[in-house]
Amino acid sequence: MSPPASRHDRASCVQIQIDANVNASDSACVIDIDNDTPGTLSSSKPKPVNIPEVVQKARDTFNSGTTKPLEWRKRQLKNLQRMYEECRGEMIDALVKDLRRSKMEAVLLEVDYLVNDLTNLLNKFEEWAKPERPPKGLVNMMDDVVIFNDPYGVVLIIGAWNYPLQLLLLPFAGAIAAGNVVILKPSELAVASAKFIAETLPKYLDNDAFVVVEGGPEETTELLKQKFDYIFYTGGTNVGRIVYAAATKNLTPVTLELGGKSPVFIDNTTDIEITAKRVLWGKFINAGQTCIAPDYVLCSKEVQDKFVECSRKILKEWYGEDAQKSPDLCRIINSRHFGRLQSLLEASKDKVVLGGRYDAQDRFIAPTVLANVTLNDKIMEDEIFGPILPIVPVDNAYEAIKFINDREHPLVLYLFSRQSKIHTLFTEQTRSGSLCVNDTIMFYGVDTLPFGGVGNSGIGAYHGKASFDTFTHKKSCLVRNFAAIGEKLGSGRYPPYTDGKLKFITTLMRKRSGPSFKYLPYVIAFALGAGLSYGIFAWQKMVSEEL
Repeated sequence: MSPPASRHDRASCVQIQIDANVNASDSACVIDIDNDTPGTLSSSKPKPVNIPEVVQKARDTFNSGTTKPLEWRKRQLKNLQRMYEECRGEMIDALVKDLRRSKMEAVLLEVDYLVNDLTNLLNKFEEWAKPERPPKGLVNMMDDVVIFNDPYGVVLIIGAWNYPLQLLLLPFAGAIAAGNVVILKPSELAVASAKFIAETLPKYLDNDAFVVVEGGPEETTELLKQKFDYIFYTGGTNVGRIVYAAATKNLTPVTLELGGKSPVFIDNTTDIEITAKRVLWGKFINAGQTCIAPDYVLCSKEVQDKFVECSRKILKEWYGEDAQKSPDLCRIINSRHFGRLQSLLEASKDKVVLGGRYDAQDRFIAPTVLANVTLNDKIMEDEIFGPILPIVPVDNAYEAIKFINDREHPLVLYLFSRQSKIHTLFTEQTRSGSLCVNDTIMFYGVDTLPFGGVGNSGIGAYHGKASFDTFTHKKSCLVRNFAAIGEKLGSGRYPPYTDGKLKFITTLMRKRSGPSFKYLPYVIAFALGAGLSYGIFAWQKMVSEEL
């Protein structure tokens, strides 16, 4: 189920309409911006820019070859690393202003996360960029078979407001490493973070190769009218469809990092206290405004009662008697999104077992747990994207799997069980972007695991090497020479055609099981070495006999 236009749609758009009278490939989007800006910051209108001119200048820079040398890419990545080191305080401050983010969450979920990802990228991207030489068959034994890792060209990256630094700058680093020119569009809803990026990034990086475009719906719409070589978007499904339609016009490849209702299944074999802590932490970081936050829990009524009782103690321990006074809880990004969550709470007030309190002026919603929720409750219609956790009772794992499979594929599925057979059951019988067993969120920090959705929750993936690969075109290349033996082997393709030529060529091209020719040079070298050693040994023996 796609989220409604009034829900988060995290990039820069809140309400979108598609002109039904035009073909999808020519569709235009009309975006109605949420004028309510977060925090107490004044949102000054960004300087007007000529977007077609900006894109053309970016294309000229790429065509000049500036971004292709590995040394140049490395220098830009090191400059980005220096920005992270020198502007650490400003990055944290921006997150505090936008979301009242605690220092710990700001550092762990954004600042240090970016630093560690970039360190890994700097250590490995030169190796990833090397041409690859795949195995080859008998027919190409004398040829050179190569895959070159080429940059796509001019890339557009559209960020999101819920993690306004990480979700923009993490794919950005991958695009730099791959050798692309990049145009960045930060979310205008995260005012302080957008301002930080627009003012700070140009001081550290090549201004011809990397451009920040500020603004709201008008600028986003104008950007999507331009021809890009790759588009990377993070946000809601509604705007994701608009981005996809715009990309289709130019057959531009995309990565769409979207969202959806990510379920949690808990069986009766878990350590319920540890389970509750891990689920609640994953749900309530950033006030639930996380695309991979647990959206709802599926469990038996017996497990539900235990989970609620544990949650009561844990939330009091974490946030005190009055959660609003806790420095560790974020706030909702703006009053429009607050109003959406408030209406969900009002519609389910009879299901509230923990929390439920809110303050519109402070944009505060207490960590809330709902029990005995049914499919017909409003809270189950769309992704919640806030600090409200519904529990839907089910009888067993099979019922939970049916419940999950009857809906759109989630971005991530969380499973809590000690039983390996239950792990296998969910692995084999459900589809999701990712699967995380006995924890929440933590899979996101494993850089060797590609992160991305499937179906309604997204297209493509990134993180670690997958970030480099996302912005890289794999260019296949076959290199042949003019040696007589190679020409003789291939001459059967030329007319006049005969049955003998056909038989010869089909025999040559037939796929065979057995050892790959990848190691043939080593086998030949070993054979030559062994033969030479035997020859020397035989010669020495013959000489000694003569003496």
